Amino acid sequence: MRSGLNLRHIESFRAVMVAGSVVGAARLLNVTQPGVSRTIGLLELRLGYALFERRGRRLVPTAEAEALHREIEQIYRGIERIGQVAQDIRFQRAGALRVATLPALAQGLVPRAIARFLAPRPQVTVFVQSLPSRQIAELVSTRQFDVGVVELPLSRPAIEIEPLPPARSMAVMPAGHPLARKRVVSIKDLGGERMILLSQHSYVRYLIDDAFSTAGVAAQVVVETPSSSMACALVAAGAGLTLVSSWTAEPFAGPELAVRPLKEVLESRYGIIFPGAQPRMALAAAFAEDLRACMTDGARA
Repeated sequence: MRSGLNLRHIESFRAVMVAGSVVGAARLLNVTQPGVSRTIGLLELRLGYALFERRGRRLVPTAEAEALHREIEQIYRGIERIGQVAQDIRFQRAGALRVATLPALAQGLVPRAIARFLAPRPQVTVFVQSLPSRQIAELVSTRQFDVGVVELPLSRPAIEIEPLPPARSMAVMPAGHPLARKRVVSIKDLGGERMILLSQHSYVRYLIDDAFSTAGVAAQVVVETPSSSMACALVAAGAGLTLVSSWTAEPFAGPELAVRPLKEVLESRYGIIFPGAQPRMALAAAFAEDLRACMTDGARA
């Protein structure tokens, strides 16, 4: 059997419990004293038991009233918590962000941007996943991710695209390779070298092939892969040399691998994407700012 309680009943009952009297409850709720009395009487009628004992002008809560009040206070604490969370989300102190990034930037740049983003936001959580650019666009367009970092050019409805600063291509080679002694490597220097290049359907591979053709040298391609991170790992394993963007090459530079600028200007183009047709999530916009800041800091280093 339903009790037929509503929010007005609960508010009046709680006010009486907090204030200790009908008069005090009326002041808390900014209503009349008879109105509170009628509401409490109707509540008792619907519950089927007394909530207060009338002792003169005083109302003494029954055991049932005390038990009911404990349950109601739990609900109100939850409501207060919701209000706090709502304010935290407004001021970016809490919430969750879902980030998808292409593998080429998943080893260095994007993790640094996420760490920078989280530093002033201890209550914010991030879910991040590495995926191909086309899949990222699909998931962002359907709002399964809040923001994506992709390779350009990319065409997809229902997303907003903001270009990021382009990244120049770098030559990656074993530290002991003769070309590692050069400060800058040219395409001609790579003629005859065993090359690990991106798959032929990629825009960057088109630029690389065109650069080799313009230089009049042939690329001896021994491995093709859609992943520039995999290309760097293959260099580390001794399979050959590769050309990747500076952001991809950066995390691999060290005692085992040398990273050298390429004389020719070959640039990888990246972008950050958001779901279209709706207001942008504040946390997503803040992450985009931190990503750009990391790219600016990296360019100055």
